Amino acid sequence: GLRLTDPVPHHSTISWNRCNRFKDTDIFQEIFDEIVLQAQGHRMVGGRVLFTDSTHLKASANKHKYTKEIVEVETREYIGDLDKAIEEDRRQQGKKPLKAREEVKKTKEIRKSTTDPDCGFMSRDHKQEMFCYLDHRTTDMKFNIITDAFVTPGNVHDSVPYLERLDRQINRFGLHVEAVALDSGYLTNPICKGLSDRDIFGVIAHRRYHPTQGLFPKWKFEYDEEQNIYICPNGEILSYSTTNREGYREYKSDPNKCAACPLLEKCTRSKNHQKVVTRHVWEEHKEKVRLNRLSPSGKMLYKFRKEKVERSFADSKELHGLRYCRLRGLQKVSEQVLLTAACQNMKKIAIHLDRQV
Repeated sequence: GLRLTDPVPHHSTISWNRCNRFKDTDIFQEIFDEIVLQAQGHRMVGGRVLFTDSTHLKASANKHKYTKEIVEVETREYIGDLDKAIEEDRRQQGKKPLKAREEVKKTKEIRKSTTDPDCGFMSRDHKQEMFCYLDHRTTDMKFNIITDAFVTPGNVHDSVPYLERLDRQINRFGLHVEAVALDSGYLTNPICKGLSDRDIFGVIAHRRYHPTQGLFPKWKFEYDEEQNIYICPNGEILSYSTTNREGYREYKSDPNKCAACPLLEKCTRSKNHQKVVTRHVWEEHKEKVRLNRLSPSGKMLYKFRKEKVERSFADSKELHGLRYCRLRGLQKVSEQVLLTAACQNMKKIAIHLDRQV
């Protein structure tokens, strides 16, 4: 209700409201959601094709001030479904059920900042080591409206929150998602299966694997689905052996034949001359996604990915100061990200409505 000549509220009023009145509320998420709903009202959100990626935001923390801590590794949500799939696969192959797994808590050592304990230490190839947060963002293809912005510590893998956030968008905004385009960090068996279960056309960038130097890569071994075997480059059969607790089927060669094979040195260095090839119980979903990427539609969608979500990140960092976290703590960084994303959406809505006049 302010006119152009009216005095604006003092900045301390805004800070006090954010730190006290709005503390421990989801008001910032509600503001963001309301702007997306307004964009939907103006028919600016198609909801059919979504692009998702993450970018790091440098935390307000000195990377040299930290303590090392041993923390428990979180159990992934898909573990229950994977255990059922393993049990079913072993039953179909005539194997006995695995004994109940003993509850062993896996741990790992992490660096914890003494300045901002909520952030995470990021150490990736070709990137600067730092304490940071990750902004996991999804944009819509039609007008590049941001439909989701979610913050995690910098040491959380891109794929961990993806399916949960995808479901939130579908339920919150009533989207009918037909296709998604993602970076190579999302190329995991659980995500590929999750997209298949939701009947979504997934396009995910190829992840470069580095096989052992001098040995045949896995793709040299041909899989025969009908016979459930692998065929090696020399034409010999690797038969199904078992399905392990991690969800991988093991296919093993005949060591007597391998010992006399002229390609042995390029195949395996095992002492018993036996080659073992593994295949995940959800591998067919990943292969389906790989074929999607190579299709004409997949190539077109992946080309759009960098023009949509990457451009949205660039806009945030260059024009809205989102390259660095202004505040400390996961909750406050989330507020900064959500309000920045809401502002970007409002700009797009304003420009679109102005062009309609």
